[in-house]
Amino acid sequence: MSDVSDTAERSPEITGPAPGRSRGSSVLPRISAIFLNQREASITAIAVILFVYFWASGTSHFFSHGSFVNIAQYMGPYVIIGIGLVLVMVCGEIDLSVGFVWTLSPFIMHFFVDSGLPTVLAIVVTVLVCSVIGLINGVVTTVFGVPSLITTLGTGYLVYGYTLTVSAAQQINLPTQSVGIGRWFGGEAWSEIIWASVLVLLFHILLTRTRWGLYTVSVGGNLLGARESGIKVNRIKIGNFMMCSSLGALAGILEAFKNDIIDPSAGQLAVVLVGIAGAVIGGTAMLGGVGTMIGMWFGVLVLGELQDGFNLRGISSDKYLIILGAAILVFMIVNTYLSKLRGSGRLGSSSPPRRTSGRGSGAVINQITKL
Repeated sequence: MSDVSDTAERSPEITGPAPGRSRGSSVLPRISAIFLNQREASITAIAVILFVYFWASGTSHFFSHGSFVNIAQYMGPYVIIGIGLVLVMVCGEIDLSVGFVWTLSPFIMHFFVDSGLPTVLAIVVTVLVCSVIGLINGVVTTVFGVPSLITTLGTGYLVYGYTLTVSAAQQINLPTQSVGIGRWFGGEAWSEIIWASVLVLLFHILLTRTRWGLYTVSVGGNLLGARESGIKVNRIKIGNFMMCSSLGALAGILEAFKNDIIDPSAGQLAVVLVGIAGAVIGGTAMLGGVGTMIGMWFGVLVLGELQDGFNLRGISSDKYLIILGAAILVFMIVNTYLSKLRGSGRLGSSSPPRRTSGRGSGAVINQITKL
């Protein structure tokens, strides 16, 4: 017969571990449960698995300095527009125009530099000017009730048409006076990913630790409840659209400095799709209310690993697209399955079921009413 009661045996944190049981034996399951209960867990694990796969498959150049630079340069601009897309998607909308803002912004910067503004000031002014595109997206979506998919598709083509008109569909060189300082804005190998990572950390704090982020999650998770609790829903959505356009402008400028050319064929819808893919496989829900900046960063990292790894293995771009499409579907299935386990509390007994920000929107509304 056991020396301790059944209740005490089930409550080692209160009475101590039962005789014959090792406290250390429960550490690994506890750590695993804590890890898997994070929304970023699955995509982080996939990123690590891909590194191990390319190492085990003999792709030796994958671990060279040049390969890491390629991945970092691939990630930089997509992470930056991914930040804006996460903000918009969390509040239940989508922005297809951000890729066309990417295309336009270097031309606007060139105009301001030619007008006599210092390069840094020209970049700041360009980002502010491009935020007006987000303002238009937000107003048309919230005030006139046009779905954001249609709104941003329309404004995107308007912006792209304007870009082709003012540029005569021709590439132009960067302003001579901007070349020197441009090394800090994309010209250096690691500059883009540094900008992107710093911005991810800042917007992670904004989304998870500020009232604006709380309101954004609430608007996407429970629109009616957010309105009834006094949140200015239109203001939140318009603000996030403006931030998305601003980040798209910054990404376009950084890419222009990296490529040392301003190209009217850059950006467009293709970069938006990559940004959305990184956000979604990183744990951001298309229906709103759930999103993670850190997960998006790892999502884009996975896409960069796939592209660089398969290029080094000599896989053609056609086959790469097939693999990429299949990978996105697999990653999403894994994310969806883990989300269901998190919601039901079946990922581990060491922690209680954790409500996600989108499905547990009632708790978010309760927090708002206390503010």
